[in-house]
Amino acid sequence: MSAPPVSSAERPAASAARALDIVRVLAREPRPAGSESEARARAYCAERLRAAGFVVREEGFDYSAFPGRWGTPVGGLVALVVLVAAVAAGRADKPGVAVLCLALGGAIVGLAARWLARTGVLVFPGLRRSGVNLVATRGNPARGEPTLWLMAHLDSKSQPVPILLRAAGITLVGAAWIAGVIIGVAQLASGQLNLGEGWFLLAVIASVGAVPVIATTVGTRSPGALDNATGVATVLTAVEEARDTPCSVCLTSAEELGLAGARAWVQVWPHEPAVAINCDGVDDHGATTCMYTGRRPDTLVASVLAASARTGSRVRAHRLLPGVLTDGVALADARWSVVTLSKGGARTLARIHTPRDNADHLTGTGMAEVARVIANLLETRA
Repeated sequence: MSAPPVSSAERPAASAARALDIVRVLAREPRPAGSESEARARAYCAERLRAAGFVVREEGFDYSAFPGRWGTPVGGLVALVVLVAAVAAGRADKPGVAVLCLALGGAIVGLAARWLARTGVLVFPGLRRSGVNLVATRGNPARGEPTLWLMAHLDSKSQPVPILLRAAGITLVGAAWIAGVIIGVAQLASGQLNLGEGWFLLAVIASVGAVPVIATTVGTRSPGALDNATGVATVLTAVEEARDTPCSVCLTSAEELGLAGARAWVQVWPHEPAVAINCDGVDDHGATTCMYTGRRPDTLVASVLAASARTGSRVRAHRLLPGVLTDGVALADARWSVVTLSKGGARTLARIHTPRDNADHLTGTGMAEVARVIANLLETRA
């Protein structure tokens, strides 16, 4: 499975074929976190990285699968219960109770979700699991840790709800929550204003939004070609093309279960927060995006956009969509400078986490394009 040498001037068609070959190997079966199929995928990637001049090691970690498996459905159910309780209070002409319910419920749900996402995924006592991250470094050890990390996750999952529908549901629930506070305050301020129809409409909107959120359960039916064999293949193709550049790679496990691998990895990171490019979901069609969360990493975004211009690619930068999680979120929470590179559109999101997410839908051109951007950035920084 070792890869032959590849130059950065390799023809795009050959680069696309190379990336697609990697995806076909990785996506020939689903890769649930901790499974034997994920271990086989990790061994394949380790062999390619060694052939590209990397020193490779495995780093084990322990985590809770509860936040990743049940955090979203439980959160959606709790949010709906709080909203229904507020609606009932508002329709009973108790706007003060409704506003208090929404304020306290929002604070509790928000704090619980934040704790589960950032800390609970590693320490929560239920559904304990073990995972393995693949870490590889190429460069002169005397120069210290390379300043740029390339990341992608190896595991896959399936869900009955498309990711775009889930994001829309979360947005609707959030909008209903804000609208409830506004209606309650208006009713409280007027003293005599009857907003029963408004509260009823709010209940309908909240229910419609909560259904796809509550239904977001985790399965093992997706081969995970787009999500995220393409991200892994893009990283491997980039480092194989930029063979003489120092860099590091981290291929995580359990990204699909609350970003557990990335959160565990940055927790034990012994140095100052570093710089990383995460690859997640690289289709052939659609827009190429440089996504970030938290404070915009201006220097890194500018570097990626400059590399895209040098390679003739068109990349746009924007924030992650609500409800969309990538390993970059875990790194940003740990104060890393990080962006996630992706390529696709609505049809891409419709395939992710479904049994249709296989290599048959891909040609590799998108992966080759993004890999050229990363390779150019690596060569420029060297």
